[in-house]
Order: sequence, then structure tokens, then C-alpha cells
Amino acid sequence: MGCMPALSRRDLLKSGGALVVGFALGAAPASRALAQALLGSDADLGKPLDLHQVDSFLAIHGDGSVTVFTGKVDLGTGLRIAMRQMVAEELGIAVDRIALVEGDTALTPNQGPTSGSSGVTRGGVQIRQAAATAREALLRLGAERLGRPASELTIADGALRSVSGDVTLDLGALFGGRQFALPVDAKAPLKDPGRYTIVGRPLPRPDLPAKCTGTHVYVHDFTVPGMLHGRAIRPPAIGARLISVDESSIARLPGVRIVRIRDFLGVVAADEWAAIRAARELKARWEGGGGLPGSENLARVVRASPVARDETLVERGERGALAHAARRLAATYYWPCQSHASLGPSCAVADVHPDRAIIWTASQATHKFRPAFARMLDLPEEKVRLVYLDGAGCYGMNGHDDAAADAALMSRAVGRPVRVQWMRADEHGWDPKGPPQLLDLRAGLDGEGRLFAWETEMWLPEATRGLPNVPLLAPAAAGLSQREGLSTGLISQNADPDYKLAHVQVRVHWLKDTPLRPSNIRAPGKIANVFAVEGFVDELAAAAKADALAFRLRGLDDPRGIAVLTRAAELFRWDARPGPNPQALQGNLALGRGLAYVHYKHAENYVAMAMEVAVDRASGEVRVRRVACAHDCGLIINPDALKNQVEGGIVQTLSRALHEEVTFDRERVTSVDWASYPILAFPEAPAIEVALINRPELRPFGAGEAAASPVAAALANAIFDATGARLRTVPFTPARIKAALVGN
Repeated sequence: MGCMPALSRRDLLKSGGALVVGFALGAAPASRALAQALLGSDADLGKPLDLHQVDSFLAIHGDGSVTVFTGKVDLGTGLRIAMRQMVAEELGIAVDRIALVEGDTALTPNQGPTSGSSGVTRGGVQIRQAAATAREALLRLGAERLGRPASELTIADGALRSVSGDVTLDLGALFGGRQFALPVDAKAPLKDPGRYTIVGRPLPRPDLPAKCTGTHVYVHDFTVPGMLHGRAIRPPAIGARLISVDESSIARLPGVRIVRIRDFLGVVAADEWAAIRAARELKARWEGGGGLPGSENLARVVRASPVARDETLVERGERGALAHAARRLAATYYWPCQSHASLGPSCAVADVHPDRAIIWTASQATHKFRPAFARMLDLPEEKVRLVYLDGAGCYGMNGHDDAAADAALMSRAVGRPVRVQWMRADEHGWDPKGPPQLLDLRAGLDGEGRLFAWETEMWLPEATRGLPNVPLLAPAAAGLSQREGLSTGLISQNADPDYKLAHVQVRVHWLKDTPLRPSNIRAPGKIANVFAVEGFVDELAAAAKADALAFRLRGLDDPRGIAVLTRAAELFRWDARPGPNPQALQGNLALGRGLAYVHYKHAENYVAMAMEVAVDRASGEVRVRRVACAHDCGLIINPDALKNQVEGGIVQTLSRALHEEVTFDRERVTSVDWASYPILAFPEAPAIEVALINRPELRPFGAGEAAASPVAAALANAIFDATGARLRTVPFTPARIKAALVGN
């Protein structure tokens, strides 16, 4: 068979040729708006990076266009349009006149990692306040220039205008190319939401045309002159030590260099295929490592693991009050290790010199990792620059930062820029994992069937308390110290119900160890906790012989919570009835519906979700037919982008609930491909209806996480309604469902 020519993604799309789509995106300024990394943006090097300075966030140019600098990055959440809308609204300028620079540590202020749905609620709000401060300064400057009171002036369509309309002054002519040299004024008035013309509109995301046509530059596409290709070689057992390397085993491969730093091993070559072959064929001897408990019966292992300390997280009412309940129930819920399973393996490019370094990475925490890379490379922090480029979706720390560390160490060793792209087995086998969670729940009803007392007892790895940071693989293997990095997230939140309860206790056993390197994965911990809490609330409703919706509404006094539950029920066309519905059968097919609700972190979004499923009793297969979700995140910036996030969170979490579980033996992860770690397939995607509740008078909250948290609970509750079998362990595989049906 002859060799086929190599095709890039762009060439492949071009070769299809059957569908041609045209986009009209406006005049020349749109090219600035489309850029992920602005051409010529290095002209802004040396600008302020202080979070308290307006110039850190905004620049007005001579042509009247604006550049926004944000430390937050768009991981596919629509942040690129939302940020522009917030600034455009406050500054009175068209969205397509605004360019965005994101996640470049040399050009953007440190607004913290893009995690915890903080992109809009923290990053956007900070920039909005800077824009409001800038607007007030421009009005004062215009008043001086025109000799009129600032109260008689306004900014609209990129120009300073008198209220009477007789005077217009373009912002570029008024201020272009200058710096504000002003602190952000926390009291600068924001525009009245009743007068919004841009915020709240479903404006299109500026990055989608290039993504749809294959011209968008992902980090995987990025190249620099003189770049080499690298591959890291991991040990056969986690924690093994590298004893020796047989360089002669790849001597026949031309131009391959071996990089070894203690237990870190990699290969570098000018040709990527040569690097791939070298990584596969290089013979090395490793010793030790392993000692994993294996994923079989991991729940029992978690319960028996050594405890670092115990902590009471919630203590309300009387301890021991449960003994006085009219009816008591208990149950155990378990959530396994899960992978980010990004569709594209992680990738990064590094160019390290003796006196400086620049790293192009898809990290969601470029500022957070900058000191870690400076320490790893033994460089002053100000000499290390991390630049964000889009990668495969992550929603938590996947392998992006590890790939960047691999590239950085190899580049320093060979003195050339190095691109590292992980292989599929690397991504599944070595990305940090969402840790296992075990919850014991006990609760009681009073004589009227109302919630009376509640106890949650959790077993969680201490590493998830936010104290240590997720260690990077390369510096750990190379024996380099690590202190800075990304937190694993607060996975103990939402472990108690949102309903009225006189007596509540939540306790956690913080475990000394966890089998695999833990990481923050979408809605860290909250999905598992809400699965347990809302699943158990459903058990209590069934015990009280109450309709699941009525039981929840009876226990709520928060009007926003009542509103989302009511709206989701309307959207779903929920009909009140107690208990499961065994009559809804078609042959072996059992139909059911389930409900779940959350006030995310007890402080942010309100989400209610109803779900309809069909369960094949013979095969154990579950098909989610439709989902109805009501979502309240305060002020809505862009309803289309918000719906995208809600829908995406639902689909991804259905995958996690139905299919996903990391398996490992005593030495390594064994679920290293799509066969051993399956995800939701396109035919399994349900019909999804989303009702957005806008509250423009309130602050906005991000939407990357909250809608994911009630999914597994609604699904489990729907399966119970269909079959009478209660599932308390994820994933809901056909084998697990058939076993539950046998035991029911």
C-alpha cells in the first residue's frame, strides 16, 4: 500500500467540498474581534497589570476601537462574547469594535483561574466596573473639552454626544492612544439594566465561524520557527523510578534526542512521527511504583482508608434529633473516579532560553501556573510568560498543564522550541482524575411527612480541601519542588439539602490519600453530592407517599427556588402523582420521570431539572428521552451562550452518569481508550428544553457548572420511577441496572 499524503484538519475540511458556508461579519474592525491572540498585541507589553487600575483592563485606540485585557479565558463557555457585551454596554461602543486579549500573563491582569464559573461573575464584573470607571472619566474629559456639564453628555455608538444631539466627538479623537492612569472606582455607577441594549441579547460568538470552517488556531495547530516535536515517556507503574535507558534501542531513528532528568524521560525530534516511534520503541528499565488498591470495590477501600482528620461542616439544631423522627431512612451513595476525557489530547508549545521562557498553553490558569513554571525552570517569574491558546475542552484541570511542563523541560534541555502533544493513552491514563466520593445519608420525617432531621457523613480525600495543589507530572518525576498550582476544588459543597430542616449535621472524614492524582472536574464534588442528596430526598418523598415536586415545594421558602421548580415542572408538563408509575410499560420498556433541584453552593445559581427516561428491562439499557431545565443565574449577559452552557452541562453529565468510570489495577490506569472509557454517543443525546429566568437587577453568576449538578439525581430518580429500582452508584450501566432489577 502506498503512503497517503498528510492532511491537516483544514485540508481535510477543504477536501470535503460539499458544503460551503459564507459569513458576513461586518467591517474591518471585526478582524480584531475575531482574533484569539491579537496580531501586534505585544506593542502593549509594559502596560499596567494591577487589578486596581483601569488601564490593566482597557485600551482605547486612535480609530475608536477598544481592546479588553482579561486574565480569564474562554474554554468554550462564550466568555469572548459576554465580556465584549458587558464592556460595550458600559462604554457605549459596538461589540464588533472590541478586541479581546485573554490569559496572556504578560498582557492581562491576574483575575484568578477560569474555574468555579467565575469567568463572568468575577472576571466580567471586574472589567465591567473598569469600563464604568472609564466611561465616567471620558464624560468628565468631554465636559472639559466641550465646555458643557458632564450631565448633558452621553456616550453612544463609540462617540461622545450631547443629550440634545448637537455635538458629537469620536472616542478615538477624544482619548485614543492615551492611558487613563486611574484606579478602578468601585462606586462608579453602572448603566441602569432597564436601559440595556446589548447585555441580554443573543449575540453570536465571534470564534464560531473560524471553528466551523477549520481555520481557528488551536494550540495543536500552533507552530514557531525551529520547533521540534516531543513526547514524554511515562513509567509502566505510577510512581516507578527510572533505572536505565537503552539509547541504542532507537539509534536507527535519525535526529532523535533523548531527554532524561532523574525519572523524567522524553524524546525530541524534528519529525513528529519520529518522536512517536521513539517514544514507543525506546527501551527503559523502571523499578517500584504501583501499590494502587485497584478500582474493583473502591467504595469499600475509600471507607476503610486512613483518616487525616474529621471535620463538621454544618451543625444546625440538635445533634441526635434524628432519633425523635416519626420515620427514619438511611442510604449510601457512591461516585467513582472519572476522567476529563477531552476529545483532543493535551498539547503545548514551549520556547525556553537560559534567561527567559514563553509557553503557549490551553491552561485555564495561566497566571496561577506562572510561578510554578518559573520555579521549575529556575527563572525569575517576570521572565516567564504563559500565553493562552484554545485546546480541547477541559472544565477542570486535564492534561494541558502537564503537557506544558513536558514541553518546557524538553525545550530547556535541547535549547529549541518544543511542541508536545499527548497520545490518547496519555490523556486517559495520566490526566488528573475527579476523585471518588462516598456519602452515608440518614434522615427522618415528622408525623406529617415533612423533612425533620438530616445527617450527611462523607469520605473525601484531604487533597480536595484546597490546601495542596495538583502536582504536575514532569517536575515531580524530575525531582523539582512544587508549591504553586491549581486547587482541586471544594468538593464538599452542597452535601446538605436546600430545604427547611430544623436539624442538620454534615461531617466529613478527610482521607490521607486518594488512589490517583485528584483534580477539579466540572462542578467539583457538587454533582456527586447533589446526586446523593436529591436522590435521598426522592427516597423520602416516596416514603411519605408524596409527589416528588409537591414534596420539594413544601420544603422550600426561597422564592427563587420555588420559581425554578415551578417553571421546570411547567416546561416538562409534570402531573402530580405519588411514587413510581409501574403502569407506564410497553413490552420490556419502562417509562419514568424524575426531578432534582439545587441552589448551587447554597449561594449562586438556582437550577431545577425534570427528566424522562425509557429503561429496557431485558437489556438494562437506559435512554434519556427528554430533559426540561429551569435556570436562574441572576443577570443574563447572553441567553444563547447561557443555553449552550446549560445544554452542554446536561449532556456531559449524562455521559458521566451513564457510562464513565476510571478503572485501574495495582499499577496503572487501565481505561486508556474510548472502548474502556466510553462516553455518550450522538444517538443518545436527548431533547433538551431550557427556560432561562432573567433577574437583571441582580449580579450575574457563571453557568459552566450549576446545570450539571442535578443531572445524575434527576436521572436516577427517573429510573426509579420507571422500574422501582433505586440506583445509588454511578455509572448506571446496563449490568448495574439489571442487577438492581433482580434485587428489586
